[in-house]
Amino acid sequence: MELKSQFKSIRSFIGAKDFEESRSFYKDLGFLETVLSTNMSVFKVDEKLSFYLQKAYVKDWVDNSMLFLEVDNLENYLTALKSKELTKKYFNVKLSEIVVNKWGKEFFLHDPSGVLWHIGSFY
Repeated sequence: MELKSQFKSIRSFIGAKDFEESRSFYKDLGFLETVLSTNMSVFKVDEKLSFYLQKAYVKDWVDNSMLFLEVDNLENYLTALKSKELTKKYFNVKLSEIVVNKWGKEFFLHDPSGVLWHIGSFY
């Protein structure tokens, strides 16, 4: 039996400077939260698209945390995010425009703690 045949999902752990603010932010993005403890939640779209948010902040760790989210229609997703006015609701949130690369297109979203999301689509 191959090891990879046992794989079901992969989940990253990210930190939060302000845990409650980050929880609110990720719910605004459309993730469903399951509270695991007072210090950790899992945010899911489904069993394969999820991550853990921790009530833990180490600046160097968070400042160097990045996740890539592949979406079906990048332009529509960016328009939907802009309509939520996240950069007004959350002080430290940053949202870029689409960048075209050799491999595909992406834009960037910084969460309230500084975690960098690459949101893109491949050619």
